[in-house]
Amino acid sequence: MVKEKLAGIDDEELVRRIIAENKTALFEELYKRYYLKVVDKCYSFIKNRDQAEDFANDILSKAYEKLPGFKRNARFSSWLYAITYNYSIDYLRHKKKLHYPNWNSENEIPDIPDEDEADLESLSYENLLKILEMIHPEEKALLLMKYQDNLPGKHIAQTLQISEDAVKMRLKRARTRVVYLFQTEFKKE
Repeated sequence: MVKEKLAGIDDEELVRRIIAENKTALFEELYKRYYLKVVDKCYSFIKNRDQAEDFANDILSKAYEKLPGFKRNARFSSWLYAITYNYSIDYLRHKKKLHYPNWNSENEIPDIPDEDEADLESLSYENLLKILEMIHPEEKALLLMKYQDNLPGKHIAQTLQISEDAVKMRLKRARTRVVYLFQTEFKKE
């Protein structure tokens, strides 16, 4: 198949052909489309470019193995990012021995009124990046999935294997933690 023709085929159709027609060579096109995106997602969590590249290879291999289980009720990119987030979070959990409920109870934050979220409008991008490094990887993943990748709560719940209500609660807690850290660390003037 000519490369130009592959460029016009959407991800889900490529997956269908890989599975239905056993055209495994087509996965190379998906690999090319997503390798750097997966590397960047991994890097945002682990802050090591070489390791992020290794993780991307592992994740894309894992995605290839799991292609028969891909349900077409979501976009391929969302499905792949779910694998990427889970892989990165699992690594950080094992490396840092982070268990979200324990970490959350050890890092309690005071109640902050919802209107204080308006404070975030003055938060610079650089300070936001610093704050994202200060919060738990699962909270960071939640915020990135919701606000960067625009994933609906249902997909976030499936990705993190928690209920939609837990997603709502944890998103609220993550936003509150960002506001609190902004107020205490960056708004001292």
